[in-house]
Amino acid sequence: MPALSPAWPERAAWGTAPSLRAWQKAAMAKYFAEQPRDFLAVATPGAGKTTFALSVAAELLGRRIVERIIVVAPTEHLKLQWAEAAGRAGIPIDPTYAAGKGKTSGDYVGVAVTYAGVSVNPLAMRIRAERFKTLVILDEVHHAGDALSWGEGVREAFEPAARRLALTGTPFRSDINPIPFVTYAPGPDGIPRSVADYTYGYAHALADHVVRPVLFMAYSGDMQWRTRAGDEISARLGEPLTKDLTNQALRTALDPQGSWMPSVLAAADKRLSEVRRHVPDAGGLVIATDQDSARAYAKLLKQISGESPTVVLSDEKLASKKISAFTASEDRWMVAVRMVSEGVDVPRLAVGVYATTTSTPLFFAQAVGRFVRARARGETASVFLPSVPSLLGFASEMEVERDHVLGRKVSDEGDIFAAEDELLARANESESASAELEMSFEALGSEARFDRVLFDGGEWGHAGEVHVGSEEEMDFLGIPGLLEPDQMRELLRQRQSDRARKQKAVATPAEVAGDTVAQLSTHEQLAVLRRELNGLVAAWHHRTGQAHGITHAALRKECGGPAAAVANAEQLHARIDRIREWAATRKSS
Repeated sequence: MPALSPAWPERAAWGTAPSLRAWQKAAMAKYFAEQPRDFLAVATPGAGKTTFALSVAAELLGRRIVERIIVVAPTEHLKLQWAEAAGRAGIPIDPTYAAGKGKTSGDYVGVAVTYAGVSVNPLAMRIRAERFKTLVILDEVHHAGDALSWGEGVREAFEPAARRLALTGTPFRSDINPIPFVTYAPGPDGIPRSVADYTYGYAHALADHVVRPVLFMAYSGDMQWRTRAGDEISARLGEPLTKDLTNQALRTALDPQGSWMPSVLAAADKRLSEVRRHVPDAGGLVIATDQDSARAYAKLLKQISGESPTVVLSDEKLASKKISAFTASEDRWMVAVRMVSEGVDVPRLAVGVYATTTSTPLFFAQAVGRFVRARARGETASVFLPSVPSLLGFASEMEVERDHVLGRKVSDEGDIFAAEDELLARANESESASAELEMSFEALGSEARFDRVLFDGGEWGHAGEVHVGSEEEMDFLGIPGLLEPDQMRELLRQRQSDRARKQKAVATPAEVAGDTVAQLSTHEQLAVLRRELNGLVAAWHHRTGQAHGITHAALRKECGGPAAAVANAEQLHARIDRIREWAATRKSS
């Protein structure tokens, strides 16, 4: 076995390594204090799971507790990414190894394989794990439940391993397939839930400045389409609709031939230009539903920005090289279907466009995770998304931690544990539009309107909806690219209140007198109530120091209902009343 780099254990103790973050040191301290055979680390995307795992691997190799490493990753690209990171840490890993290959070069101390590759020949991997004292690193271990054969293959292959280190950033799945080597324990309701040995959530990472806060720019607008029966339908994206109509409105918005996508892409490019004033190499990513849409979006971006984007399609042999080249460049945009939905590390990504019909909590978390890796204090990620209730709800709940639940009954697709495998498979693998859907649906036209900004559990915007390209939209697109979270909240509040004062100044006395909540339309009434709630939450933050997102979560827990972005008027009134009660007694729940 080749000698380890002097930067690694027994040459320089890991506990004194200045490059490790506080959570990584704490997780390692727990690991080596307990010396477990199985260890599950749950850490938010961008927190540094790879560095933690390689630090554990180096220490185990240095102590001769293990002799070989096996890394299991979801995709071929991630195998390469692991090998590159391990190489920098002085741990040579072969990313080209295949289960039937047998021996690998003596220059390597480990191999990297995919979950699919393990399931093809688990016996070959088992023999390898038995020959040497082996540490198995299971990256994004929830994928071991993607297919029954994958889970069975992982269990069979690595049952004899000396140590198993499981990693995940999204530890929840919708199915009830148990994840191999993960411990489950009954929750308060008696239903088994996964038990992590160490958890480092998004809220904690945000407070530690390990990840970026995310500014969600939501866009609505009017959509028109024709059904298979020949009916022409018009609807506003984001307004209360049936599930089918919501899906059709979303697909109409994402149609590259309409006006919605060009308008949103242009807005995202303006935002990227603003960010690049302070972060010169900042890049943008558009996540598309299928290959045809990805190519069409790339053409639109070239017209908008004057630069040809990098287009990454999962069935291309050069996909990994394209991602690596984009990562090392200062190019503006990348458009992808599958390759960057999870685990792929492009730290300079700062602006995203969520332009896919896949709207499950798992996929959303994976996608947003591509933008949250922090490089310097003050960097903020900006993600543009359609004003669809499910997506607005996910955006409002970024700080909620979840566990994998076994045996829970799935109610409907609005349930956070609703089955998403079929949707993920369609978005991640087939990447081709369904012929049946094409026959049953025809987009006729779309128009984009700026709706609102969601940040830290709250939301900001102007009364009513705003035209794309207007001064009101630029109030938010022009936010500086480097701001601390408190500065961001204050600036959002200030810009909203400034615009409200200007609107009030030009209104007639009769208009001002008539502007009461009772006389407003439903849309405007909800906007007024949300603004009032956000103002009270901000005041509570200044009074107690409690983060906005935690306060919103506490209000939801006491009063019930969904996130503020999609709550009804009664639910918003209840929360407003409750936080006023807190203010009167000066204590929160």
